[in-house]
Amino acid sequence: MRGQRSGGNPRPCGTGVEDRVCSNAKLKTIWDSASSELELTDSRPAHSVRKIDTRNFRRATRATSRDINRRIVLNLVRELQPISRADLSRQMGVSRGVVTSIIQGLIDEGIIYEGGTEQAARGRRPTMLHVRTNDRLAVAVDLRFSRAFIMLSDFAGTQIALESFETIFDPKKLVAELVKRIRRLVDDHQSAGQCEGLGLVVPGMVDRTTGRILNAPQLGWRDVDIVGAISKGTGLPVYIENAPFACALAQVWLGKDNHNHSNFVYLTVSDGVGAGIVVNGELLRGAFNTAGEFGHIPLDPHGPQCLCGAHGCWEAYTSNQATVSRYLGRELVPVSGKQPQQPVPLGIEDIITRARRGDGKASSALEVTGHYLGVGIGGLINGLNPGQVFVGGEITAAWDLIERAVREGILERVLTRSAAATPVTPEQLGGYPRLRGATALVAAPHFAAPSIA
Repeated sequence: MRGQRSGGNPRPCGTGVEDRVCSNAKLKTIWDSASSELELTDSRPAHSVRKIDTRNFRRATRATSRDINRRIVLNLVRELQPISRADLSRQMGVSRGVVTSIIQGLIDEGIIYEGGTEQAARGRRPTMLHVRTNDRLAVAVDLRFSRAFIMLSDFAGTQIALESFETIFDPKKLVAELVKRIRRLVDDHQSAGQCEGLGLVVPGMVDRTTGRILNAPQLGWRDVDIVGAISKGTGLPVYIENAPFACALAQVWLGKDNHNHSNFVYLTVSDGVGAGIVVNGELLRGAFNTAGEFGHIPLDPHGPQCLCGAHGCWEAYTSNQATVSRYLGRELVPVSGKQPQQPVPLGIEDIITRARRGDGKASSALEVTGHYLGVGIGGLINGLNPGQVFVGGEITAAWDLIERAVREGILERVLTRSAAATPVTPEQLGGYPRLRGATALVAAPHFAAPSIA
């Protein structure tokens, strides 16, 4: 099965989703039918039941309700801006006096500012409110197997400057290069505003308590600490996160219509493959902050070798490396699986370009990747039942070429019609989701809901 789909049609599992691999028309019919059925149901629970942890709780004080209302006001302004005080009071169902008091505090703190006025049906023209983001800056760093990216942006994720360089695998040399570039970037854009922190995204598992990188197979790192050195060198607080978690956070805090996305999976497909899982608006981290490593679930123990050292991981079939390897007809991962290999001249972008120019081998390589993506996504849908699946990474540039294969792979695995109708959406191209996630690491804590009980 090494990079090749087995012959014949995939076998249905007898769960009522018939003819999983079928013609374009039939595939669309199945999908549309499942979607229409899903729209008629409301699977949201009437109420949630969460046990209070009697060994780790936060009791309510006189300030608790005000703190909650303050965060609600701040997030309403962030999502609905420009918005007036009167509209805020209607949104919250409280008196205008309550809202005015909270808004004044946020204005005094420099978090919200008053903009222009708008026409009103009667009475005074309302003054519109905005969240101050354009001069509050963050540095975002995305470390990948192939390249490292550095972006300076405001708190809304608007890019101010972007640069990249070939990844350096030696931690000390990488830190030195990052510090040099970050300091220059911040100095060159002092007039844009105050830089308030640095978000660092890495392709591996992270200990949030210590900031140490526990295991990053793509980089060949285990138990590596670069946070302290970067913070000391730049003078900025550093917030570290793994790539799928950061992308999920970006979708929560900086995505379009983020208030509709409280239960979803964000699947990153790049040099590696992983998932960020959001349940009831919160990122699911697991007991040791390593949840979401679905890229290392085996599809075939005798399959191609993964960078983690194992064989047949989902990542070994769907990553950028896997697609390039399939096109070239040879594996690119070293025998040991422990040391990072040197990048090859051909990239996933080249495969996509060749496919669009009529290269049948390139098209086939992409379609097989799409099939395995769908198979894995079907498993995610069965196990997690998300409201939506977002897919991010370079492969989304070929979504129109692989969508059918992805859908077929999903239908091959899902167990119910409602599962088959789960929306699977490619990330908007050019959005740099990892970098936006790194920005969210700095900005999101200012808007996050307070922890109660």
